Amino acid sequence: MLQETAFTKKKAEKKAMSGAELLLEALVKENVEVIFGYPGGAVLPIYDKLYDSKILHVLPRHEQGGIHAAEGYARITGKPGVVIATSGPGATNIVTGLTDAMMDSLPLVVFTGQVATGVIGTDAFQEADILGITTPITKYNYQVRNIEDIPRIVKEAFYIASSGRPGPVLIDIPKDMAASAAYVPDDVEVNLPGYQPNIQPNYLQIRKLTEAVSSAKRPVILAGAGVLHAKASEELKIYAEQQQIPVVHTLLGLGGFPANHPLFVGMAGMHGCYSANMALYECDLLVNIGARFDDRLTGNLQHFAPKATVAHIDIDPAEIGKNVPTQIPVVADAKEALTQLIAQEGRPPENKEWLNTIQEWKTKHPFHYEEDATLKPQKVMEMLYEKTNGDAIVVTDVGQHQMWAAQYYPLKNPDRWVTSGGLGTMGFGLPASIGAQLADPDACVLSISGDGGFQMCSQELAVIAELQLPIKIIILNNQALGMVRQWQEIFYQSRYSHSKFPTLPSFVKLAEAYGIKGYEIHTEEEAETILNQVLHNREPVLLDFRVNPDENVYPMIAPGKGIHEMVGVKE
Repeated sequence: MLQETAFTKKKAEKKAMSGAELLLEALVKENVEVIFGYPGGAVLPIYDKLYDSKILHVLPRHEQGGIHAAEGYARITGKPGVVIATSGPGATNIVTGLTDAMMDSLPLVVFTGQVATGVIGTDAFQEADILGITTPITKYNYQVRNIEDIPRIVKEAFYIASSGRPGPVLIDIPKDMAASAAYVPDDVEVNLPGYQPNIQPNYLQIRKLTEAVSSAKRPVILAGAGVLHAKASEELKIYAEQQQIPVVHTLLGLGGFPANHPLFVGMAGMHGCYSANMALYECDLLVNIGARFDDRLTGNLQHFAPKATVAHIDIDPAEIGKNVPTQIPVVADAKEALTQLIAQEGRPPENKEWLNTIQEWKTKHPFHYEEDATLKPQKVMEMLYEKTNGDAIVVTDVGQHQMWAAQYYPLKNPDRWVTSGGLGTMGFGLPASIGAQLADPDACVLSISGDGGFQMCSQELAVIAELQLPIKIIILNNQALGMVRQWQEIFYQSRYSHSKFPTLPSFVKLAEAYGIKGYEIHTEEEAETILNQVLHNREPVLLDFRVNPDENVYPMIAPGKGIHEMVGVKE
């Protein structure tokens, strides 16, 4: 008789588990609290086991809504959002969300069902090559071909998604891999020799940056979302105060430095403030921390920071020097780099004149709009800020309202801003607010959309009603695709080709159809009264603000222009 091995003893002690059971066990070990998923034929073995699971499962009304909700959850918690979709159309419906998460560095672990291994490649019912489709838009992807690999793959996926520069990881699970059973050892280790994110900065580069700061006359920090992903907001504040360096934010970096701080300059870019854009144009040292020099930030690269030595701190070495030539590269986690910069205690720059100049810009050229008898969208944002004391989680869709929220709802704290930046995904806002509210159940969540983007995922009102999430759904309704209309007005001789909606539903009646209270608001007086009534109630509500349809977002940098060539600046 063969001698019994340790492994066969383990097999005797432990019952065989199906791939679906192994998957759910692995998710429990990763402390997954919520899954956003939509069932279908290829994932039925997984859903059968979910029936007995204690993990909260949220059923979106469209897979795209599910993955955007997972993005909102990930943005607030910093933990990977988890998604399940079936094969074929279920998998292809999440492609937009994967691309969005990849562009904005959000950690997701996404499971797609697949047809059984024996028919892969035969154009079987609801088969799609999701590995081929998603290779360019995921940080990594897998297809399970051995049941025994499931615990390892899941553990690796969570590690890859949340370490280094965060991003989405997809795991494709053929139906037979979920349904069949196997004996699998308990101990699983991550061993990825080819994936080693560089967390610690090079000391010589830290010294070089410290010396550059000491000798600068007009230094500025550009803080991006990398500060938030690294949980480095406090370190950024300490360093900026220590060295008395003004701080400019990207759109995705908002909240990483308090907007009410004397060193805060503002948001830069196409619709950024005059002071922030001019600070980037006139600086002699630009310290980029966790931003990728996106074209909507830089404008024409020939005119971007033309007088500056550029330092760039980033966890992703591929970003350094990609768009803007960089003299002081620092490949590192933002928190670690800032910690070491603080420890250097370098001599602060002699930049009082520079700080005075920036303050003059802020005073003379703030964001502005002309008040009249109509309801202005900027005024709505100011009222929301005032009545929430600036403490709400602000989730936006994409378009004019997104820029007005960024401009007129100054964020004091990190992880209170959820928006689609790199991909600019309309339809993102409403489902992302679901994930944000689940991530922080006690928060006041403002879901701000335009009438165009809201209609792309309005069916997710069902989830808000079902879970009684106290989200305040704000629609800035200008009866148009506002940003498209603005560009057509400015650059296409007011030829409004298919950018205005000839008909719109009653959003109030739509909300009521789902069991959510709704209000249509036409004046500041109505806004004042209704916001006082509903804003702090712990129940969902939809507010349809009928704002001035001709209002444009300013300042604005036209395509091809430099960051200093703004129009619509208050003189």
